[in-house]
Parts: sequence; structure tokens; C-alpha cells
Amino acid sequence: MTFADLYLICFIVGFALSVVSFFLGDLHLHIHLPFHLHFGDFGGAHGPHVGGAQMAVINFGTITTFLAWFGGVGYLLTRHSSLYAMAALGLAIAAGLIGATMVFMFVSRVLLKHDKSMDPADYEMVGVLGKICSSIREGGTGELIYSQDGTRKVSGARSEDGIAIAKGTEVVVTRYERGIAYVRPWDELTGQELEVESIDSK
Repeated sequence: MTFADLYLICFIVGFALSVVSFFLGDLHLHIHLPFHLHFGDFGGAHGPHVGGAQMAVINFGTITTFLAWFGGVGYLLTRHSSLYAMAALGLAIAAGLIGATMVFMFVSRVLLKHDKSMDPADYEMVGVLGKICSSIREGGTGELIYSQDGTRKVSGARSEDGIAIAKGTEVVVTRYERGIAYVRPWDELTGQELEVESIDSK
């Protein structure tokens, strides 16, 4: 096998995998080897934190880009220039690194700029303040509208005490089970707090 053949194979493999990953989206590959190679989080070689998440410098995208650029430039230099093999190899490696760096910078600075890690605490329902948008009948179910993580959301709601709660009443979620928020009126909770404070002051 000649250098030209090696470069051509690298180019074909790198380009083909780049196209596949482009059309399939985020492609996660796990290769089980004695030293546990995992594309996407390559042995702790991490780049900067991007929008709260950390992107690996060596990942599937940068590897396939390196192969494509390395193979393409190496093949062209081997076939259409009079450079020595080592000089062509050096330029091919440099081209691969430049291409991989460009892809990494584009993904980390443009595509993932506003991404952030999800925090379960941001979606905790207990303690959420909302408003009844469909009245809750005694022992029945209504609807609660509330804001969470910057988005207005709607959930089924029941009264914690089984009492009726009118539409427009501000409520607090005291527990959340099977997609249903159990609520108590905000005024009722604040009234209890004031009573406790007055008793303590005496």
C-alpha cells in the first residue's frame, strides 16, 4: 500500500463518517477496548465550558474532520506535487489539525453557545407559585398555570385539602404526583404564617 492509498482511505472514511453524523445528528459511539475509548468524551481532554456544558476537544466530529482533511490534502500533495513523503505527511497533519480546530471552534462558539446543562432543581414542582386557570371543584381536578425555567406551563391540579378553589386564585404546589399538582391557596399559607408569627411574638 502506497502513501497515496493510505491518504485516500483516510479521506473516504473521514468524509463518509462526517456525512453520516451530519444526517443522523448527534452520533455517540462507544468502542469497548482494554483502555476504554469513548468518542465524545475522549479521556478527559476537555475544551472550555460552553453554555454550562463542557465539550471534549477530541470528539467524533473533530476526528472525522481530521481524517478527511488529512487524507484529502495528503492525497493531493502525493499525486500532484514533487514534495518528499515526510514533507507531504507534515503538511497533511497540519491541514487535518486546522480543519478539526475550525470545526471545534464553530461548534463550541456558535452551535453550543446557548446550550446549558439541565439541573433537576429547575424543574422541581414543590413550592412553585401559580394561578388556577380552570377552577377546581370540591374533590375534583382543575388546571394550574405557572412559570418555570422561563416558560409558561400548564398542569392538572387538585386541592391538597379537597376543597374547591376558584379560577384566578394564586396557589402554591405542596406536592406533585403522577402529573398532578396538589395545591393550597397562597393566602391560606401566608395567613398561617402570620398567625404563627403573632403567637411567637406573644
